[in-house]
Amino acid sequence: MAISQFIPSLRIGYLYTYWAPLGFVIFVTMCREALDDLRRFRRDYEVNGQQFLKLTRAGLVKVPSSDIQVSDLIVVEKDQRVPADMVFLRTTEKNGSCFIRTDQLDGETDWKLRLAVSSCQRLGREEDLLDLNAYVYAEKPQKDIHSFIGTINVPSPEGSMTQDTLSIENTIWANTVVASGRALGVVIYTGRETRAVMNTSYPHSKIGLLDLEINSQTKVLFVGTIILGILMISLKGFDGPWYIYFFRYVLLFSSIIPLSLRVNLDMGKIVYSFLIQRDKEIPNTVVRTTTIPEELGRISYLLTDKTGTLTQNEMVFKKLHLGTVSLGQDSTDELKAHLLTAYSQPTIPPTTTPSRKPAVRRTVVTKVFESVRAIALCHNVTPTYEEGEVDADETEVDQDQEAKVVYQASSPDEVALVSWTEDMGLALVKRDLNSMSLRTPTGDIHNYTILQIFPFTSETKRMGIILREDKSGQIYFFMKGADSVMNSIVQYNDWLDEECGNMAREGLRTLVVGKKALTEDQYADFEHRYQQAKLTIVDRAAKVAAVVESLERDLELLCLTGVEDKLQQDVRPTLELLKNAGIKIWMLTGDKLETATCIAKSAKLVARTQGIHIFKKVCNRSEAHLELNSFRRKSDCALIITGESLDVCLKFYEHEFIELACQCPAVVVCRCSPTQKAEIVELLKTHTGKRTCAIGDGGNDVSMIQTANAGVGLEGKEGRQASLAADFSLTQFRHVGRLLLVHGRNSYKRSGALSHFVMHRGLIISVMQAIFSSIFYFSSVALYQGVLTVGYVTAYTMFPVFLLVIDQDVTAETAMRYPELYKDLIKGRELSYKMFYLWVLISIFQGGIIMYGALYLFEGDFIHIVAISFTSLVITELLMVALTIRTWHWLMLVAEVLSMAAYIISLFVFDSYFDRNFIKTWPFWWKVVIITLISCVPLYILKYLRKKFSPSTYSKLIE
Repeated sequence: MAISQFIPSLRIGYLYTYWAPLGFVIFVTMCREALDDLRRFRRDYEVNGQQFLKLTRAGLVKVPSSDIQVSDLIVVEKDQRVPADMVFLRTTEKNGSCFIRTDQLDGETDWKLRLAVSSCQRLGREEDLLDLNAYVYAEKPQKDIHSFIGTINVPSPEGSMTQDTLSIENTIWANTVVASGRALGVVIYTGRETRAVMNTSYPHSKIGLLDLEINSQTKVLFVGTIILGILMISLKGFDGPWYIYFFRYVLLFSSIIPLSLRVNLDMGKIVYSFLIQRDKEIPNTVVRTTTIPEELGRISYLLTDKTGTLTQNEMVFKKLHLGTVSLGQDSTDELKAHLLTAYSQPTIPPTTTPSRKPAVRRTVVTKVFESVRAIALCHNVTPTYEEGEVDADETEVDQDQEAKVVYQASSPDEVALVSWTEDMGLALVKRDLNSMSLRTPTGDIHNYTILQIFPFTSETKRMGIILREDKSGQIYFFMKGADSVMNSIVQYNDWLDEECGNMAREGLRTLVVGKKALTEDQYADFEHRYQQAKLTIVDRAAKVAAVVESLERDLELLCLTGVEDKLQQDVRPTLELLKNAGIKIWMLTGDKLETATCIAKSAKLVARTQGIHIFKKVCNRSEAHLELNSFRRKSDCALIITGESLDVCLKFYEHEFIELACQCPAVVVCRCSPTQKAEIVELLKTHTGKRTCAIGDGGNDVSMIQTANAGVGLEGKEGRQASLAADFSLTQFRHVGRLLLVHGRNSYKRSGALSHFVMHRGLIISVMQAIFSSIFYFSSVALYQGVLTVGYVTAYTMFPVFLLVIDQDVTAETAMRYPELYKDLIKGRELSYKMFYLWVLISIFQGGIIMYGALYLFEGDFIHIVAISFTSLVITELLMVALTIRTWHWLMLVAEVLSMAAYIISLFVFDSYFDRNFIKTWPFWWKVVIITLISCVPLYILKYLRKKFSPSTYSKLIE
């Protein structure tokens, strides 16, 4: 349309009336996109610029992560993030192994043990690796983070090459964190070939639902413009060059298509982003994508990670139940006293004694002693000392006093239990492959020889250990595990089930601890059978398990422990707030089913009154069909399902499963890979058509965050991948409530009001143009020329209309107190076609009143019609803004006054458009007032009546 103005026969005004607005729109859009691109560049530069140590002939050299290449020897310090996929060659740990944290890769809280390549670990110095003529074979890049196939060829002392196999235990993947010691590895995959990136979906530009709705309404307006042009040319007649007249009509009515709406919305989005970042209630919030703040006001599903997002991944010992008595954190002194009493006596106190009262006391003492000792011994924890070199001559007590002890284990639960026994006075001071040492409350050291260990697996759900106490020679078998498996292993009791249920309702992770004393003969018999089973070739695993199970009978039940995974601050009230706002919450985690269930309960994701349906493991279509039918019969029930079972359901019954899951008050998906998280988000978007928001803190959440309509990243302890990849970056989970309910709600409502006004502004002037052309013999001449057209959409009305972006219907405190207000937005009524057509009718009514009013009261020259109608038009637009504003801000008042002042000044400045003498007369002003009142007063009356008889939710709250 702007180009058409270069053709003389089509020109209907000055060139700048078309080119200036178009240039301004493009300029503002380019500036906003440039701002987003600059922010992306800065965060990419920050990630790529992280420094790492590279082993070279010149020693250790610092290199940025972007310069790391395959075959580089990279050193990763403790608590440092791994920059690329590496084969683990050496470590400072003497046993040649180290722990890594993988929660940012797979969401699991347990630490993983990694083994250095033995031939490289044996070398005297790190620099010797540079002289080693070895080579590594690695499989092609794969998505699977739990497997690896490779070999390393190292020259033997004889000069020949020896080949060692490499497995997942010899690798350290990018995005994991070294948790113990210092690791040195050779890089095998970088960039897009790393496991972490291969499990991340590629980012795509996000377009908000509001933009799509405005686009569809703009299409309707475009069709309306064409229809109006056809109607005018039909009434005029197809005589002469009718196609030129038709095009001129389309140009005259082109203000129906709201070109300035794009600018207003883009500038509005920048204002919303500024307001979010300046909100002191959610400090350090960063808006990384300025195109979608309105999406935050339309969220129906919130998909959240667990580890680091809902939880702090810090385990705290909460409760010890001995059957007759429950001891919590407030019983610490009592427990310490019991333990000191037990260890102060030469032998364990007997349980029977003549007087009744001391007997009870001594029974509790015995139980506490047995339980705390079992917890202190039954684990896979190793103590390490961080500061100061330890002398071989010094005792463990002296070592512990000089150096700070740090416990290392694959499971944070075990560390919490051992740390608790240390607080009670029974501390683990030494641990190697064959022995363990405890320091008692009296300061003595008790040594134990480790005879056998049965590690914890997800199948057995328990771990056991056989020890010989060096002092007495007594052999003990300790075991701890989940109540579901330990129930049948321990002796009959009447309290375990009930107490496990009570602790589970509190959201505690429970472990049942049992003990069995073995004679030398019993242990010798067991060891013989155990070794025989380990030597068999056929069904070895089953036979070994059978021998161990023969020992797992009639264990004495010692205690039940309750450990809490500490939640992030205010997680429970935030989830409650979001649920009351009509948002359904799905928790997607890579962690175990039991852990996920505990957190769902402790975070109150599942209400006390709601049941939990744990979806059984399914492997084929028939099993999935049966389990879905079982699930269908449940009502108001939270669903917990594993990633594997979900895949099977989605493969055969995608539509049915999503339909059932969407009816659940909450859904928990555990053992969920990063790719699966993104697929679940995509499924929800596709099947429900609702808006989704994903929130996470780790690299394993990036795919989910980028797939969701609005992605929120938390700045976690373990890095900023999620925060940098997200649209909105927060510091704490609790801030998401205010982000959605206050800023999301305001952004959507403000953009809706702004869109209606900009459309109304274009429609009303086009209606007046149509009436003017039809009365004056269908002439294709512009009613308002040059400066008036540009001034109408800029100086005279732009600022008051634009300042609708700071309007609000209720205060932030009210929006947070009544989350139900958010429910209304999910229905999308602000930009519905009903509202759109209502504003079209208002525009036709007001345009008709102003134009017919000006023509009816018209006297004298044509210039008087322009003066009366244009003045009424500007005042009507300013009054309509005042009618719409719900909370007056001083800037709005200033904008209204300044806009009116600018117009009054221009009445006297632009002689070619206005008759100065006529403007000074009384008839001009009373005609303008009459026309303006007729166009606006009916709308004010309707607004009052609606507020009186059918008030909106927010207006009721204001009153």
